[in-house]
Amino acid sequence: MKNIVLTAKRQKQELWWFLSAFIVANICNGWAIYKYNAPASEMFTSIFYVLIFTVVLYGLSVAIRILIYYITTIFSKKPNHNT
Repeated sequence: MKNIVLTAKRQKQELWWFLSAFIVANICNGWAIYKYNAPASEMFTSIFYVLIFTVVLYGLSVAIRILIYYITTIFSKKPNHNT
């Protein structure tokens, strides 16, 4: 079985992606609180929903990045002219 090594640089990069998703989720939560005139305490009481939304956003970003990676590797392969 092949060992997978996550370098410190990659871990830092993924943490930044997760933090970005958390910030976007909080902005969405703040916008919803503002739009529906909810009390400001909703920022703290709905943190569980914000965390769930953060994980969903992070998962979507991972899926999109993997899809982009595979598409670019498929189209960047050079044809083999050994025949």
